[in-house]
Amino acid sequence: MQGTVLIIEDEQEIADLISLYLNKEGIKTLHALTGEEGMELLESSDFDLLLLDINLPGIDGFEVLQKVRGKGADIPVMIVSARQEDVDMIMGFGIGADDYVSKPFSPKVLSARVRAHLRRIQTQTTEESNLFSFGPYLLDRDNLWLKKNGERLDLPPKELALLLVLSEHPERAYKQEELYKQVWQNSFGDLTTVSVHIQRLRKKLEENPAKPEFIKTAYGSGYYITAGDGN
Repeated sequence: MQGTVLIIEDEQEIADLISLYLNKEGIKTLHALTGEEGMELLESSDFDLLLLDINLPGIDGFEVLQKVRGKGADIPVMIVSARQEDVDMIMGFGIGADDYVSKPFSPKVLSARVRAHLRRIQTQTTEESNLFSFGPYLLDRDNLWLKKNGERLDLPPKELALLLVLSEHPERAYKQEELYKQVWQNSFGDLTTVSVHIQRLRKKLEENPAKPEFIKTAYGSGYYITAGDGN
């Protein structure tokens, strides 16, 4: 398990205990003793999850959480607090907490909950990284489909394969030889079949195939796809 967790906790022993268990799982941790110090770290470094105490010197955990969400940050936040009243939990969830753990807690259970949140983030990131959008189109590289404004389009296998290769590195020009080798799995053959399939794709996807917005030609270098809107 990979990830970096910021612990904002004014009790050093508790922070050390949490760090010990998370570090055993391969999860990196940083510790801030105050809300102010924690906010500085959040602004200067990237974290995958925030473990936040409520009773802090200076600004308390609720105010930290409000500031984090006020900046539009979508980092998962787990409140770890000795305050167990329903009103505190309701307030925490109401201002954007993703989880609430009461002290005293089991370090093993806390570690498991942190892993679950990180796993969810990593799964979501992986899924999103395998989606490529251009104009009104969305290409799913894992499930091998193309949609336009949410409606699925049926493409022949070679045309879809061309899109998949081009979308691996948007804006990069692929020579005909390279596309032929990757799509047709052959180093020798009629390279004009590449341009024929590119023209077929443009007729299906471009508003004006003569002036393509998405599947473009880099003269002397090959073909490339752009994620822009054509403007």
